[in-house]
Order: sequence, then structure tokens, then C-alpha cells
Amino acid sequence: MIGEAASQGRSRKRKKEKAFAGVHALLVFPSGEDRKATLDLMRRFSAAVHYAYNRLLQGWSREALKRENGPLCTFFRLNTRYADDAILKAQALLDSARERGEDPRKVVFGGRKLFETLKRGHLSGKPLKELKREWKEKRQGLLYSRGDKSKGGNLNLRLEAEDGALWLRVNLGNGSYAWALVKTSHPNLSALVERVHASLPYNVELSLKDGKVYATFTWEEEPTPLVATKENGVLGIDVNADPYHLALAVVGPNGNLRRHLTLSLEEVDRAPNRGAKELLLWKIAHQVVSLALEHGVAVATERLKHLPKGRRGDGSGRAFRRKQHRFAYASLLRKVHSLARKRGVQVVEVNPQDTSTIGMLKYAPQLSLSKDVAAAYVIGRRALGFKEKLPKGYGKLLRDERFRDHVQGFYASRVRELQAKKAQEQNPYLRRRLSREIGKAKRHLSLLSSLQGSPGSQREVTDGRNSPGANPWRVLRVGTFLPLLGREVPRDLSPLKPILFGGSWEGWRESRGPHPGGGPECTNVRST
Repeated sequence: MIGEAASQGRSRKRKKEKAFAGVHALLVFPSGEDRKATLDLMRRFSAAVHYAYNRLLQGWSREALKRENGPLCTFFRLNTRYADDAILKAQALLDSARERGEDPRKVVFGGRKLFETLKRGHLSGKPLKELKREWKEKRQGLLYSRGDKSKGGNLNLRLEAEDGALWLRVNLGNGSYAWALVKTSHPNLSALVERVHASLPYNVELSLKDGKVYATFTWEEEPTPLVATKENGVLGIDVNADPYHLALAVVGPNGNLRRHLTLSLEEVDRAPNRGAKELLLWKIAHQVVSLALEHGVAVATERLKHLPKGRRGDGSGRAFRRKQHRFAYASLLRKVHSLARKRGVQVVEVNPQDTSTIGMLKYAPQLSLSKDVAAAYVIGRRALGFKEKLPKGYGKLLRDERFRDHVQGFYASRVRELQAKKAQEQNPYLRRRLSREIGKAKRHLSLLSSLQGSPGSQREVTDGRNSPGANPWRVLRVGTFLPLLGREVPRDLSPLKPILFGGSWEGWRESRGPHPGGGPECTNVRST
């Protein structure tokens, strides 16, 4: 019963999720007095949000704060609607801090990063002046008003269309208004104008940046009926950093691969500025969603909450850090998800654990795919609910004591060689890199040892979740890639075919030594 109730709760929560569209615009004030009055209102509203936040922490009720003779209307000279919106902003900030597990009493209005920079007191002159200006704008440059259908759109911050121009009327209180011209070329502008003419509600938030006032208009969109769902299959998506491209795999409802292709992202990397980069990412998102619509399938991606960027001094190398920093994974996925939902394409997110490893070990050699397309294929199959069984050949390999002895000997030798090289290295950054490689080799040895004797070590199925004992896919990756193929992330995975179908690794075992990539030469091997 408890599980059923929890399931129903999750179902209700999903139903409450809303899709919003928006327009970002610059406000131009023909009158200097109107601009000054609007900035003063933004300052008072921002202070009201701070005040409301502290009162909510003390247990004050929303009704007590927003009433006409309450503190927000009295102290900050706001009407009740502005006061209620200030409470809404304060409550959202409070809820966000609690959801993240942070102490809500330590929230810094204006941003903690700016606050800490100012506290250090290491700046002077123009840089300090610019920082103080930014800090002031962050703390005092906010004004928000919710839309209301009964009020014909938005009562306090109302849009008016006149002679082909769009104007924002700002309610200053006491029956006075300020006017500003809305300047934007946003693709959603026509949809916003339609809402204005139809008297439909829209939310408005004003913000201050670099001395200019910007407006963000948002509204709730009606959900688009699904026209492409996973009942017809999915389009699995994998983003790779080197070479920088998107791998796509169309997977049928039976789990079979229908089609695969790649889309280069190198043009995104060469974009001259952020705006050009965003346009290119949207163009690629349109290509992806159009492909899903063409096949009538859902879009399947990984749930990737954190992507390591690398930092200077970690020993990873400048070229590697550059590849990591250019990685537009999260930005591209957000665009694909947003566009897919607007066009009626179902979006399925899966656990990213071991998708690349399974793809490289199982489907890259079996179907002669690149490692990235193979990973996209695994993502697609996982979205459809398929579990990846360990091939019999790999199971036989893991039970081969001579293979395990060979691999353990390889990593033990690698640890000794790396330690000797570190002892002779004078460069602190290279020593740090070698320390990381030593730690990795030791972890691989530990992983190989955990395979033996553990009841859960021979589990033949993975659905992306941790299992007791060693994960056989990870053991296979550690045991075959570097010791046999000579690379931690090999490009050519076809040599694994004899092992995949027969469990035979005699081609390496009976030779004079390990694969040319193995042995002492592997002290210089790096991940790609």
C-alpha cells in the first residue's frame, strides 16, 4: 500500500509539471523620469523580497505580510499585488535552499560569489567600481509581476501593442505609470503578441544589468499531444568529446538497431561568440527532433547531472582540459528536450551508468559500430527497458584463471613502473598526473581481485544500477582495453570479436608478450 501511495504521489507530481515559453527583451525608456521611477520601484521591490524572506524564516504567514496595512505595503510603498509577488519570490528562494540541503539563514542576496570577492578586498580602482556596480544591480534590480487571466494579461506590468510597436506599462502606484518600448527579435515574439491581443496571462520579470533594464516575459504553454512515443522505438543520443560529435541510433521497439549516424559539433566549437554557438546548437537540436519525427520515435538521452571540466594544475594537460570545457552536453540536451516536447516527441531519460562500457564491449565489435554509436544504441535499448546480458564468451573469459593472472600481473607491473617514473620526475604537475595514474592502476587491481569469490560478481545483467560484488562489465573493460588493446579508450574494437563469440584470448596469450600497447610501453598511455 505504501508503495502504491508513493507511486500515485509521483504520478500527481508529474501531472503538475508545467511547460513554459518566454521572451527576453531590452526596455528603452523615452522619458528619463519614467526610467528613474522604474528603477526606484525595482529597488523597493528587491528590498521587499529580502524583508519577506526574513519574515518567512521567522514564521510569518503570507496573509499577514501582503495585507494592505501590512509591512510590505507600508514600508516599501507597494500595492498588495506587488507585495504578494515579492512574497512569492521570497518563498521560492526559501524552498530552493531547503531542497538543496542548504541553511536558508545563510542565503546571500546578490550572490555568494560576488560577496566573497568583495570581502577579499583585493581590488581597487575601476575593477572594484565595476564589481560594486554589479553587486548593487544584483541586490536592487528586480521587479516581478504574475499574470492574471481575470485581469486581461498582467495588471501591474502590462503590454500594449500600438502602431506595430510593443510597449510595457509599469504601474508605479498612486495611479501613475511609466512606459518603456520593448525591443527584441526573439523567435517567440509573435506568440507573445498573440497573447497580448487575446488578453491571455503572462508573467513579467524586470532585471538590471550593466545599467540597462531587461524584461523577461513567460507564460504557461498547453501541452502538445504526443505524436512520437517509445511504443514505436527510440532515438538514442550520445555526445562524444573527441571527436566532437553527436552519435544517434534509431532503435526499434524490439531492441534492434534500425539506423545510425553522427552529427559533427566541430562547427559549434569554432563559433565566434556565444550567440553564434547557441544558434548552431538549436540548429542541431532541430535536426535531432526532425529525425525522431521522421521515424515516429521518442528521444532517449542520459541523465547527466555533473560533467567534470578539469582544472589547471590537475596534470590532465591543456589539450584535454580544452576538450572538456568545450563540451556542450547539458546545453544541447536542454534544447533537444525543450524542442521535442514542443513538437510532441516523448523524451525518455536513462541512468548513464556503464552505457559507454557496454556499448564498446558488446555492440561495437558485434555490429562493427563506433564506440559512440554503440553507446547511443545501449541508451536506446535501456530506454525501452531492455537489460544487457553478458555474452557467453565474456563469461568464459572472466572464469579463465590464466587471463586473470595475466591482467593482474600487467597492472602490478604498471604500478611499479609508474612509481619508478614518478620518483625520477621533477615537474610537480607531471608528478600529480603520475600519482593519478598509479591510483587508477591500484583501483583496477582491487576491482580484479573483487571478481573472485563474490556471490554477486558473476551477475550477467545490468540495468544501470549498482549490484553486489564486482561489476563484470567494468572488470572486462579493465582487463581487455589497456592490457590487450593498448588503450584505455580504444578506437578499434574489432579485435574483441574472437573473445566476444568464443572467449578466446590465445592470440595475445601465446605470443611473445602482451599486445604491443601492453607492457612497459603503457607507462605513457593516456585516456582519449
